[in-house]
Amino acid sequence: MSLAPIQDRLLDVLPRWVLAVCLAAGLWGLSLALRRLAIRRLRARCEEPGDHTWAPVSLGVVEATSPAIALMLAFYAGSLVLALPASLAEWIGRIALFALLLQCGLWGNALIAGWLEAYEASHIQEDAAGVTTMHAVSFVLRLAFYGVVLLLALDNIPGVEITTLLASLGIGGIAVALALQNILTDLFASLSIALDRPFVIGDFVSFDGLSGTVQHIGLKTTRIRSLTGEQLVVGNSDLLKRVILNYKHMEERRVVFRLGVTYETPHAKLQRVPGLLHEIIEQQEQVRFERAHFREYGDSALIYEIVYFVLVPDFSLYMDVQQAINLLIHARFEEEGIEFAYPTTKVFVAQA
Repeated sequence: MSLAPIQDRLLDVLPRWVLAVCLAAGLWGLSLALRRLAIRRLRARCEEPGDHTWAPVSLGVVEATSPAIALMLAFYAGSLVLALPASLAEWIGRIALFALLLQCGLWGNALIAGWLEAYEASHIQEDAAGVTTMHAVSFVLRLAFYGVVLLLALDNIPGVEITTLLASLGIGGIAVALALQNILTDLFASLSIALDRPFVIGDFVSFDGLSGTVQHIGLKTTRIRSLTGEQLVVGNSDLLKRVILNYKHMEERRVVFRLGVTYETPHAKLQRVPGLLHEIIEQQEQVRFERAHFREYGDSALIYEIVYFVLVPDFSLYMDVQQAINLLIHARFEEEGIEFAYPTTKVFVAQA
């Protein structure tokens, strides 16, 4: 059924500008009512028990709908019934298209932000690395999306040639890239960290004598909270050039330590020391003994080297085990009459 007869009949009864205002007001009111209804329904859905990942994302997209942009589009729809000059009608159409593209940008940003927030909420406990990656991916998605929206908007501005603009941007981009070389290097290093995952937020890492827990991986720097409390800020590219020790993925801890006994220790007791050390270490829980050997003759001591594994990576447990071993070694050596060595110097005096 054609609407032309109905429109002609309305134009006979009402002036065109009155019809345009009524049409614009009606469309705007309808858009506001639909937005309010959708927000109410989605909020109620979010409050219901159960996993509703799509509801918060959809709520964010609907809330991103701008009433001002809806008003502009409504007035554009109303202007279609007016007999406007061609140039004015063309400009109104371009403004409306620009407003629509802006609204699409708001929807796209809300969609990406809602998706990232939902992913982070559901995976932060078991997949911190995935969350780190998604932050980088969301940045790239936003950048690409806004780039497309901006190009579409510029394409509708009279006198702007997109092809010429892209060629100019290509030439200027080389100069900008050279000027911002360090920043871009850190940016790509950030993406490399997010995709390759040498470490993620929450990992305990060590490099160049510094150590701490990763708190934030940004586009230019990574921030690490050290054991002494201060925050270490390191450029991403500089960080990737170093050897990084990541303790989070440690399955067990290998411990090597040495002790020395005096040169005056009898040979029979020297032979018993490895067995005593083996017995002491085997008494500890979550520990695997590997070896204990008389390693070398030191300057002022006979040196033994002991190696064992703590079967869990927890540092506090390792220190508790080492303390218990040290105390037991001291007690058993005291019982056996074995003396610990310390730096000494013997002076022999001969009469002439």
